[in-house]
Amino acid sequence: MNFRTKTLTEPKGFLIAPMVDILLVLLGFFMLTWTFARHETELDVQVPTAKQGKEERRSMGEVIINVKQDGSIVMNHRVLAPEELQSTLTQIAALYPDQAIILRGDEKVDYGHIVQTLDICRAANIWNIAFATNPEVH
Repeated sequence: MNFRTKTLTEPKGFLIAPMVDILLVLLGFFMLTWTFARHETELDVQVPTAKQGKEERRSMGEVIINVKQDGSIVMNHRVLAPEELQSTLTQIAALYPDQAIILRGDEKVDYGHIVQTLDICRAANIWNIAFATNPEVH
């Protein structure tokens, strides 16, 4: 003898709360990785401090060239020979004629390496070059 009545379970339907939780976690993850991906900087390049230096708003697609203390040139996390850099910059200039270049030279690098990099940029028809500095800390 079974006195229990059978209860019919109704389908729950679409639960929105777990979906919102997952979307918020994904949104936070993508925002965090996007922020770190925007800053293409070599950690072992210490740029000099400037009294009038200020933090500029970074833009997507900017090209950053790092000149290390030993004179090696790094772009997109790759060490490039001067010929490779010129070839790459020539291709960039052909696609984007007004492309801005940010030059990050180590504060202890020989000035000749900076001039050599500027000559490479000019030979590749790149004219919009900015020098990266650190703002003065008060």
